[in-house]
Amino acid sequence: MSGVPPRPARHLFGRGTWPEARRIADILRAETVGGALLLGAAVLALLWANSPWADAYRALSEVTIGPRALHLDLTLAQWAADGLLAVFFFVAGLELKREFVAGDLRDPSRAMLPIVAAAGGMAVPAVIYTVINVRAAGGALSGWAVPTATDIAFALAVLAVVGTHLPSALRTFLLTLAVVDDLLAIVIIAVFYTSSLHLLPLAAALIPLALFGFLVQRRVRSWWLLLPLAAAAWALVHGSGIHATVAGVLLGFLVPVVRRSGGDGPGLAEHFEHRWRPLSAGVAVPVFAFFAAGVSVADAGGLGPTLRDPVTIGIIAGLVCGKTIGVLGATWLVQRFTRASLGDQLSWWDVAGLSLLAGVGFTVSLLIGELAFGAGSEKDDHARLAILTGSLISALLAAAVLRLRNRHYRRLHEAEELDADADGIPDVYQQKA
Repeated sequence: MSGVPPRPARHLFGRGTWPEARRIADILRAETVGGALLLGAAVLALLWANSPWADAYRALSEVTIGPRALHLDLTLAQWAADGLLAVFFFVAGLELKREFVAGDLRDPSRAMLPIVAAAGGMAVPAVIYTVINVRAAGGALSGWAVPTATDIAFALAVLAVVGTHLPSALRTFLLTLAVVDDLLAIVIIAVFYTSSLHLLPLAAALIPLALFGFLVQRRVRSWWLLLPLAAAAWALVHGSGIHATVAGVLLGFLVPVVRRSGGDGPGLAEHFEHRWRPLSAGVAVPVFAFFAAGVSVADAGGLGPTLRDPVTIGIIAGLVCGKTIGVLGATWLVQRFTRASLGDQLSWWDVAGLSLLAGVGFTVSLLIGELAFGAGSEKDDHARLAILTGSLISALLAAAVLRLRNRHYRRLHEAEELDADADGIPDVYQQKA
């Protein structure tokens, strides 16, 4: 037995490949701008909705446009939630498929961790919210899914600002967790928040979806062919009673990732992601946030009654405590039962920081809140204030933890550079970067 080489230790957070690290860095740079725009749009909406000009904000949100014959005469707020967020979920679908087809997480053993962590990070907040609201009146239990979502743009923006020296494996973990989280959220929306289902439009939606899939499988990139098919699929899914953002995910899943010829250069999914991510992060999500975050404290019944509402307490507790316990606990369980180690130089404080950051549940949480309580209702106003408060608390706590860890990794990086200079060995990774 002495001649048998020892099995290498399995790490939960491996370093990953260089192309994957570079891709994650590119996404972080894009989401930093998007996160700043998202935050700016939310702050502007809050200030406007609580200013003497609040009536103008409500009037703008209620402007109706679109053809009534096609049941698409929607308000601007509805177009933002149903239409623009479909672009966001299209990009999320592209990202998720790319992760599991050509990314570092195509290995099932490596993909298991963010999937289990995302599931734990959704289950525990739902349980906490349900326990707090089990005896509450007024349909409060319908909001059980509100604190289960993680906002990609906001979370990655915080990570990009405070985590400049964090290992790339942690960035990959958060990105994949957030994308899987969005996929599970869209399943929840489709299954639990579809009040009525019309089978004829849903069946008809299969036609443009099939044509779109046929064209992209043949690597067709012509927007004048693909965009009308995507719009038709979106409109039919919307008419079926299922939330229209589901169409965005389905369209993203249809786009091939790997080049057919096997040659160099990006595949079609990466090409579409490069084209549509700026629109998603820079326009779609901030515009949705502008219309969704503008809640008037006075219309919500005042700050005191809002904070005492079990809906508010459940959402804040779910985002801040539930997400942390769920993600951290699921990661510990994977480590416990697979007997894997975290990875070289990594600490459970790193996982705790990412778990807190997963509690930033902005975009999708606001969407689920509207579906659960009805846009403009008092419960929806309370939910929006709770989402904003819980996301802010989670972001600040995560930033504090990750900033300390970032200093630790920066010192390690500087020490390695000094050792490399002393030995006359060039830093290959830095040369590539």
